[in-house]
Amino acid sequence: MSSLTDDRPPGAVELSIGGMTCASCANRIERKLNKLDGVTATVNYATEKAKVTFPEGVDPRTLIAEVEKAGYTAELPAPPSAEGAPQEPRDELRSLRDRLITSVVLAVPVIAMAMIPPLQFTNWQWLSLTLAAPVVVYAGWPFHKAAWTNLRHGAATMDTLVSLGTIAALGWSLWALFFGSAGTPGMTHPFAFTIERTDGSGNIYLEAAAGVTAFILAGRYFEARSKRRAGAALRALLELGAKDVAVLRDGREVRIPSDQLKAGDRFVVRPGEKIATDGVVEEGSSAVDASMLTGESVPVEVRPGDTVTGATVNAGGRLVVRATRVGSDTQLAQMAKLVEDAQTGKAQVQRLADRISGIFVPIVIALAVGTLGFWLGTGDGAGAAFTAAVAVLIIACPCALGLATPTALLVGTGRGAQLGILIKGPEVLESTRTIDTVVLDKTGTVTEGRMTLVDVHLADGEDRDEVLRLAGALEHASEHPIAQAIARGAAERVGELPAPEDFANVEGLGVQGVVDGHAVLVGRPRLLAEWSQHLPVELERKLAEAQAAGRTAVAVGWDGRARAVLVVADTVKPTSAEAIRQLRALGLTPVLLTGDNEAVARSVAAEVGIDEVIAEVLPADKVDVVKRLQAEGRSVAMVGDGVNDAAALAQADLGLAMGTGTDTAIEASDLTLVRGDLRVAADAIRLSRRTLRTIKGNLFWAFAYNVAALPLAALGLLNPMIAGAAMAFSSVFVVSNSLRLRGFK
Repeated sequence: MSSLTDDRPPGAVELSIGGMTCASCANRIERKLNKLDGVTATVNYATEKAKVTFPEGVDPRTLIAEVEKAGYTAELPAPPSAEGAPQEPRDELRSLRDRLITSVVLAVPVIAMAMIPPLQFTNWQWLSLTLAAPVVVYAGWPFHKAAWTNLRHGAATMDTLVSLGTIAALGWSLWALFFGSAGTPGMTHPFAFTIERTDGSGNIYLEAAAGVTAFILAGRYFEARSKRRAGAALRALLELGAKDVAVLRDGREVRIPSDQLKAGDRFVVRPGEKIATDGVVEEGSSAVDASMLTGESVPVEVRPGDTVTGATVNAGGRLVVRATRVGSDTQLAQMAKLVEDAQTGKAQVQRLADRISGIFVPIVIALAVGTLGFWLGTGDGAGAAFTAAVAVLIIACPCALGLATPTALLVGTGRGAQLGILIKGPEVLESTRTIDTVVLDKTGTVTEGRMTLVDVHLADGEDRDEVLRLAGALEHASEHPIAQAIARGAAERVGELPAPEDFANVEGLGVQGVVDGHAVLVGRPRLLAEWSQHLPVELERKLAEAQAAGRTAVAVGWDGRARAVLVVADTVKPTSAEAIRQLRALGLTPVLLTGDNEAVARSVAAEVGIDEVIAEVLPADKVDVVKRLQAEGRSVAMVGDGVNDAAALAQADLGLAMGTGTDTAIEASDLTLVRGDLRVAADAIRLSRRTLRTIKGNLFWAFAYNVAALPLAALGLLNPMIAGAAMAFSSVFVVSNSLRLRGFK
């Protein structure tokens, strides 16, 4: 058992919970912890974490003991750096997979023999028993264990129904084989639909026991696998940081792992390298690409005295930085904490089947007991009484119910994948139903997310191609992202660019050099002014207009004259305006959210048709914006692509990540849009709502069959063939209903 580490605030702890099988388990643990004096706990089933605050003097071991008393495991999580920390969950998932494979391999022949009379050779029933017993006992063990835990705490869930039904079916089959007439060589299940009283001694229900176990294990395995990804967002975030760093010691560079950096250390960052930690520039100047952290599309110019953030990329010259914040104090570590808090604090979505079974299970058990008592009371004999009672439990066993969610999910997610939409799990679908506001990150979501040459303004008498050829050739030699955008735009329009001579980078102002015998300057108007190349009034006006619209304008001059102004911007994706119309048609209110300045945000919003704009927002504040909208009573979907969006994606009721974005954003989201096309967001919400409707329809019919057959079972009129046929028909109906999702357009 771990002890509290020093960096954890006193009176607050986060426990890793094991053994939960459904949302009602999380509720039970929460209630148990909240009964302790002064303790406040929230338990999240999806992340398997419990956030607990407690008064001074309470030992966290008391909390762990309380959780263990409820029948679950709890421990303080290992520090992130601990080798092999995630080993245990993988073992649990492997165990579930092994049980699933065992159940499928053994259950298929059992179901085939029971349902297809020609396969019923002499003594087929004994082979069925040999194959079905391991499925019910070994593969179904998680259900029996959970049912026992529930029983000890007076609760009933899907696990209770599955366990009771499968054990009843196996137990009755054993009785019929060993003490009834079912074990007689040559026994068959006749294919006849008759309603008549029977003492049940010739009936076996092994296919029901094995089939239900296999179907429900499949659903449980796929759910567990998607839940395991919950922690991957944090790992992806922490992996963004630089792995090692060149520290200056006695004037020499020494490479050390970045986690050994201390505040006050001076370190070197070369062009193209990640900055190892938050710090202040002491020597050199460069452009720093912070888009992965801030969402700001324009690289930030830094010089001595400016602050820089860890994990951002040095796009220009050599920098010497003095570390100011290291380890858990850095902006990257704080963002990882935000993502974790948002995930743990997400509202618990109770699974529909669990909610219904909370009412259905006690009713079925009461009905089975009542049936047994009634038939014993009428003096019809113990055989007939037990047949009727067991028939009630077997017909109530949720075969179609086990298929209802997994089949719709399987078909829905499969169709989604074909359309470029990845759905993480069933909880996601419930969120899509209630969404009324969609918050859109600007950079990389509504816009392309990279700088592009958008305008060329010429002085009188200048040739556009000549301007682009000379400016593009000079900028091609620079590593600056704005220079690269100009070089790309020029190459697209005029073809191959000549090589410059005497190229020089003028710190903070631009570049100069000789191209085809012309002395060319590209950069701020101040650079041209130093060479007495002043912009004409018309170009001054165009430059001011571009800057007012939040775009980046660069002046070009050669041979003593200013010739043009080039405008660079992050352009809106061609499909974004149509996507906004589609989202509005779904009843959603779009909101543009960005770290960029107000002018840029307003011009983008006007172009695509968004009225509500929230600009100049820091990464940590994005979460606050989502929380504020939620506090106003809105149900919020968030669409983003950057690391800076990860915490907000996790906090939102529904997170949609662009697949062209960072791994961290994708891991923190509920839905991933593989193509970087915003129209897919509208498709994703429509598909999710349609899949949820299908699941609800499946659940209704699965229960309807059970409820309709229960009175027949209670009256002792349920012949095993009818029970088998009703189960098969309800399962076929559920599967065929789910397959309709394949036609989603």
